[in-house]
Amino acid sequence: MALTEFELIARYFAAQSLAFKRSCVALGQGDDGALLQVPDSRQLVLSVDTLNASIHFPEKADAFLLGQRCLLVNLSDLAAMGAEPVAFTLALSLPEVDTDWLEKFSRGLAAVAGQFNCPLIGGDTTRGPLSITIQAHGLVETGQAILRSGARPGDDIYVTGTLGDAAVALWQLQGDSRLQSSPLSEADLACLQRAFYQPDVRVELGRRLAGIASAGLDISDGLASDLRHILKASAGAAPSNGTDGEHRTELGAVLNADAIPLSDVFTRLVPAEDQLLLALTGGDDYELCICASPQHKRALLGLANQLEVSLTLVGQIVQSPGLKIRLKDGQSVELTEHGYQHFS
Repeated sequence: MALTEFELIARYFAAQSLAFKRSCVALGQGDDGALLQVPDSRQLVLSVDTLNASIHFPEKADAFLLGQRCLLVNLSDLAAMGAEPVAFTLALSLPEVDTDWLEKFSRGLAAVAGQFNCPLIGGDTTRGPLSITIQAHGLVETGQAILRSGARPGDDIYVTGTLGDAAVALWQLQGDSRLQSSPLSEADLACLQRAFYQPDVRVELGRRLAGIASAGLDISDGLASDLRHILKASAGAAPSNGTDGEHRTELGAVLNADAIPLSDVFTRLVPAEDQLLLALTGGDDYELCICASPQHKRALLGLANQLEVSLTLVGQIVQSPGLKIRLKDGQSVELTEHGYQHFS
């Protein structure tokens, strides 16, 4: 007998491994809505992402890994704003009730929910093409959220981890002929799988960037594209030369090609002529891009070292508009609009 919607929810999404209690969750699953208790000294941060089969993940993706990815990419947004994850909701569209798939998917969600103490507090299920929407809720000290709009000329630009690995994972999933090793070793496959389905979400680093980072975001569409969001958002807030600070100032950035952090797997599998562009535009990295004044360099690197997070200085914010890359021969070239575009 087919499961009803409420039986499906009760069996796979209301278990203690997902719907556990937190002090800030006054009311979780089971009513028309959930209730969150927000302390007076904190602000609520909301982030929502929709992932569709064949667009954001392969239709035959492993359900356990997919459950992890869906929640992790949302928590990455909270990390970028310096927020502590506290709860999430799930809207799930399914073409059919596949009990084996649901069991694995819910276990994947639960693994991440437990890791970050972030319970499932509600949601919805319906029939349709496979689509997963998660809204993540986080808390940040009032006035301490890290925004895209705080970058200033002279700021250093940092990225966590390495770039491009998830893009290589997509090459592998799509059978791209540019991969330089075929078949891949089990170790390489495991590395690429982790990069795509289990990105390292930098929640603890994000929470401790208050007073250090001037701006930041998570890299979802590629550094070249996402950094432009910081430049655009910060332009209106940056004071202009010799004025009262009310005039809009265009900002730019210069990235150093030889500073872009690449993994060993990436450099072995990607042709040399494709490496820089793929690392900057591939997307799905879910690493943090952080802007900070040079005076905070020691504190920032010390914090990253303490948390055992790889952090690399890759460039600077400048007062002239545009995004440039300084090549290894010293020549600087303009980076045109690149990055993943959902409607291109």
